[in-house]
Amino acid sequence: MGQLIFRRLVFMIFMLIGLMAIVFAISNIAPGDPARLAAGPDATNEMVERLRVERGLDKPIIIRFGVYLSNLAVGDLGTSLHTRRAVVDDLARYFPATLELVLFSIAFAVLLGVPLGMAGAAFQNKIPDHSIRFLAVSGVALPMFWLGLMLQWYLSLELDLFPLGGRLGIMTPRPETVTGMLTVDSLLSGNFDTFRESVWHLVLPSLALSLPALASIIRVNRAEMLETLNKDYILNARAQGIGPLRIVTTYALKNAILPTLAMIGLRFGWMLGGTVLVEGVFDYPGVGLYATKAAVSSDFEPIIAVTLVLGASFMLVNLLIDLTYALLDPRVRSQI
Repeated sequence: MGQLIFRRLVFMIFMLIGLMAIVFAISNIAPGDPARLAAGPDATNEMVERLRVERGLDKPIIIRFGVYLSNLAVGDLGTSLHTRRAVVDDLARYFPATLELVLFSIAFAVLLGVPLGMAGAAFQNKIPDHSIRFLAVSGVALPMFWLGLMLQWYLSLELDLFPLGGRLGIMTPRPETVTGMLTVDSLLSGNFDTFRESVWHLVLPSLALSLPALASIIRVNRAEMLETLNKDYILNARAQGIGPLRIVTTYALKNAILPTLAMIGLRFGWMLGGTVLVEGVFDYPGVGLYATKAAVSSDFEPIIAVTLVLGASFMLVNLLIDLTYALLDPRVRSQI
């Protein structure tokens, strides 16, 4: 097991370097002059050139990439031209918000998707199964931003059940920052009113973000459950008089859950990269909104840093999924 983790971590380092190289190249060949944008519309040519030299933007791209890697080795991700702050500080501020949103979304998708997939397989081709499949198809077809707008219109404006956006109300005091996730920080500080309000603000963006993942989990889990329920050992369990509920929840789910785990890992990574639309609709201050503003202003270093962090998170989640596979399936564990 230790060798597997070591190999995957080494492979991850090379993957991240390749990812950075691609994003760095694309960012630097994109149209727009970051020095001109950072200097402002009233800056003279001399001021722009001075800023370009100070930021190293006058050097060849290969040299700039080498400098970036050397700075990265000591934890320096550069300075944002847009916010004028260190990119590390910006990520420490925005990434926990995105991580909190994604964790709530994937939890909702898993807690609802796995039971619905089981129910669809147990009631195959009956009314519950048709309703569940309709939900799965709708989740794939509906765009996240459109769903977010509809949730805002109906649940916020019409019914006044949830806030329109943000993480907390304007007048609500923020808890002391420990993790950057408001739900966790409010619990750590014992502020349960802030905890409830932060959860209430997460409901609508989590629903909008989780629907595609929910649909995928339902479809994969239902298909695997249907295949497993036709296995010989399931038929033997039924012949022995074991109840249907125990067969579905104990015997069949244990084998059907493995491919579902792979889908959960993939969807978690896609959620991290797909928060841009949801954060934009709900004015949610996460890395998606931060990266969008950086792209508009041709601010390269935040874009590369966000890509690096999201890529590393995606790879770590898939490593955890592989380790979970090994713990649940003896056949995988014996091959390690």
